[in-house]
Amino acid sequence: MDITLEVIPLPVSDVDRARDFYRDKVGFHVDIDQEVMPGMRIVQLTPPGSGCSIALGESIWQMTPGPTPAPGSYQGLQLCVADIKAAHAELVARGLDVSEPVQYSPDDGATFMHFQDPDGNGWAVQEYRRRATEPLHQLLADLKRKQS
Repeated sequence: MDITLEVIPLPVSDVDRARDFYRDKVGFHVDIDQEVMPGMRIVQLTPPGSGCSIALGESIWQMTPGPTPAPGSYQGLQLCVADIKAAHAELVARGLDVSEPVQYSPDDGATFMHFQDPDGNGWAVQEYRRRATEPLHQLLADLKRKQS
């Protein structure tokens, strides 16, 4: 059985402000921005090249059991890029307040930069140079073929 992680609901205080931030400053694609049922508007955004999206909406939490997370309470969400210097330059050009990349070791996967959305949800951007030649979707497809 395959199980894929495809959507992460993200707690925000203002859906339009968050949509604009992720679209304009971070470069996510707006997949959905509509009322999916009466009284339930969903905005779903996907980072370029990703198989996982974020979902914004005040009503999302009414359908989810458990406590409603506070806007800004998510920390450690992580994006991966093949070239962190190029990603940093693009994000800064978009107007994003993102930290300078820090290399913790020369190993692939050990360089990070960070930013927060308008509510304070915290993101890390990890350089994973291997993704330039081995996109995750291709590795997963190859693995599936080998298992068949």
